[in-house]
Amino acid sequence: MNKQELIGTVADASGLTKGDASKAVEAVFEAISTALTKGDEVRLVGFGTFSVSKRKASTGRNPRTGEPMTIKASSQPKFKAGKGLKDSVN
Repeated sequence: MNKQELIGTVADASGLTKGDASKAVEAVFEAISTALTKGDEVRLVGFGTFSVSKRKASTGRNPRTGEPMTIKASSQPKFKAGKGLKDSVN
């Protein structure tokens, strides 16, 4: 399912127009992104938890030349599925 299909499904399930459903989906994505940017966690009970994981700086190798290179520290978004989501899939 891509973003447009998600918007269509939300519109059908909620009775909203596709334009309003698109605004709602975009607002949810924006709210999650903003919270993660601030370093907060987004916990949706029964669905899952979005969080930010810190990666330390490390040393890797350039695959083309084989010479060592430094990989800088970064933050990575993470999602952990909740029990309700896991149960619905299985």
